[in-house]
Amino acid sequence: MQRITITAKEISSITGKSESYARRVLRDIKHQLKKEKHHFVTIKEYCQYFNLSDEEVKNALNYSKLQKQRV
Repeated sequence: MQRITITAKEISSITGKSESYARRVLRDIKHQLKKEKHHFVTIKEYCQYFNLSDEEVKNALNYSKLQKQRV
């Protein structure tokens, strides 16, 4: 089953930015979408916020996951 949410750690991994930056991004997305703190952000919402292709982000997530498994 494929996941539909994205975490700060994953955002950090695919952008190369810090986790604190990624948490700030998630907070900004939740604020814009009027979500509460405990709500998740989906990959689709993340992609829409940054005007990215869902497939590009999913491929980047899969690639980073594969890289971690090899280490």
